[in-house]
Amino acid sequence: MIVIMEQSATKEQIDAVAKKVESMGLKSNVIVGTERTVIAAIGDKRSDFKDSIESSPGVSGVAPISAPYKMASREVRPEPSEVKVLDFAAGAGSVGFIGGPCSVESEEQLMSTARAVKAAGATGLRGGAFKPRTSPYSFQGMKEEGLKLLAAAREETGLAVFTEVMATEDVDLVASYADVLQVGARNMQNYRLLEAVGKSGKAVLLKRGASATMDEFLLAAEYILNEGNEQVMLCERGIRTFESHTRFTLPLASVPYLHRRTHLPVIIDPSHGTGHTYMVHDMSVAAVAAGADGIILEVHPDPSNAMSDGYQSQTFGEFTKTMSRCQKVLTALQD
Repeated sequence: MIVIMEQSATKEQIDAVAKKVESMGLKSNVIVGTERTVIAAIGDKRSDFKDSIESSPGVSGVAPISAPYKMASREVRPEPSEVKVLDFAAGAGSVGFIGGPCSVESEEQLMSTARAVKAAGATGLRGGAFKPRTSPYSFQGMKEEGLKLLAAAREETGLAVFTEVMATEDVDLVASYADVLQVGARNMQNYRLLEAVGKSGKAVLLKRGASATMDEFLLAAEYILNEGNEQVMLCERGIRTFESHTRFTLPLASVPYLHRRTHLPVIIDPSHGTGHTYMVHDMSVAAVAAGADGIILEVHPDPSNAMSDGYQSQTFGEFTKTMSRCQKVLTALQD
């Protein structure tokens, strides 16, 4: 249920209603919007909830939340939410650009990439310190040493660091270095991990599972939001279909659909979504034109010799060209 407060409701009245909601065994979440304040009441609804709450001072009305995902729904927060970390911002009119290597390989590789993506206009740096690989014999990442290099790159460039966390026991370690915790597609339904990143206090980039429905995707985000962490971004990185001309199928229709269903920012990953460098530029531009709140791209100083995902990574020059074209599209959309 959502409790809709009157525009004239005082802070004391809002706090009193939130306290009353909790006294009924429900979890309350106060959401202050530009036009109204609502209190989301999450849990098993008592039969007398509506009558008891609706009569409270400052309450305009009580309405059910029809979506299975409560905190992520537009019913709770009609206005789009913004996630802001350092100079990176996505959502509510802000478009954030993130670039960096699939895997952190060395100081020279990471620092040169960080400087290049910063110069091109990115405000986020991606880089894998812990790498989930299909084969146990593939490069698994530099782990904490990689995290230290990411932190050093942030210190020099000011870029917000995005890196993946793969296990609940690693959340505290990764959070001590990173600005945004990425939950990969393989872990989208690892509910204990979702709860752990929700409790971390860090912004989260949640990637859609390769076979996940939209409701499953949004319910996964709900686990994070339910821990009180509102800094959540959704990342469409492509799904498995019968097609073989791309690594995955990148459905850009996800952008307007998710914008209709949720207030959370939507980030597009054209690198994983296509799996081919030659497609990344055009799909990045198309994603921006479709209204994406951000783009995350794999960038490497020497893709042909990258330790992972070189076949879908852009060179510095290619990334700069993509950034320039995306900015032109954003400017055109504002006219």
